[in-house]
Amino acid sequence: MSKEPILQIRDLKVSFRSEKKLIPAVDGISFELNKGEILGIVGESGSGKSVTSLSTMGLIPSPPGVIEHGEILFEGKDLTKFSEKEMRGIRGNQISMIFQEPMTSLNPLFTIGNQLIEALKLHTNLAKKDARLRAIELLKLVGIPRADEIVNDYPHQLSGGMRQRVMIAMAMACNPQVLIADEPTTALDVTIQAQILSLMKDLNERMNTSIIFITHDLGVVAEVCDRVIVMYSGQIVEQGDVQTILKNPKHPYTKGLIKSVPDIRGKKDRLYSIPGNVPRPGSIKNGCRFAARCEEMFGQCQVETPQLYKMEKEDHSVRCFLHSGKEEVEKNDRVTSSS
Repeated sequence: MSKEPILQIRDLKVSFRSEKKLIPAVDGISFELNKGEILGIVGESGSGKSVTSLSTMGLIPSPPGVIEHGEILFEGKDLTKFSEKEMRGIRGNQISMIFQEPMTSLNPLFTIGNQLIEALKLHTNLAKKDARLRAIELLKLVGIPRADEIVNDYPHQLSGGMRQRVMIAMAMACNPQVLIADEPTTALDVTIQAQILSLMKDLNERMNTSIIFITHDLGVVAEVCDRVIVMYSGQIVEQGDVQTILKNPKHPYTKGLIKSVPDIRGKKDRLYSIPGNVPRPGSIKNGCRFAARCEEMFGQCQVETPQLYKMEKEDHSVRCFLHSGKEEVEKNDRVTSSS
């Protein structure tokens, strides 16, 4: 894995227009994806994970969606400045995406082969016969048996796991440099999920494809990702390498997510759950967005917005006043004692 970034998101803010006002869904996030890296993005529903990925692909519906400001740099070029025609040359060719539900992503009226061939012909100069051979080759690559027969089947004839493999084959058709996987294993049973994760890890290692893996499952992150970003209410609240985040989380939200994971080594009457719900986008104007649900909240959290503070370990940063530095913590203590 190279330390050279292939994709850079800088201060991205994406909002949706509602009743003549803009409501932020993603609010000023910045991160990098390195060549050959698998980067996990985790968080509850409504945290902004999928909006981030759709923005990168140029698929935010406009209206009502709008990228208010920020840059999405792919190989140094800002994709937010690209026209739709230019994005079609990037989308599916250099940056591909696997969507959450394969049955709604595949066209039920066309065979698997036709849909793969269409993707190949759109971005390559392959003749139809060669495109068909390449489609069969791709199905074999993702572990589909009897690929020369499956290529003639329709989506409804395949299981959920097989359909997801087809979606991965389509995404990998043009050997993209970046693959975005938006919760690709959510609808699959545990055995098939493990197979899909193993397949994606294998593709990453063999083809050096950089992957953004969007999920709410920390077990998936631990198994396949190199680094992880934790999002909450449209912001990044913690980021770092997987081992650091899982073994030594700093943000109260990250700690809550990890405590919520079932542990077969200990027997509990009830699983832990973070109290409350993710706030409505745009509803919190001042203070930390997690304050109302935080067990460690103090006065400053309700009136000031924390920044991403750097930790001792490289690439580890946390959006929490508890880790803002000694002077801030002493100030926090004074605020708490006086309140």
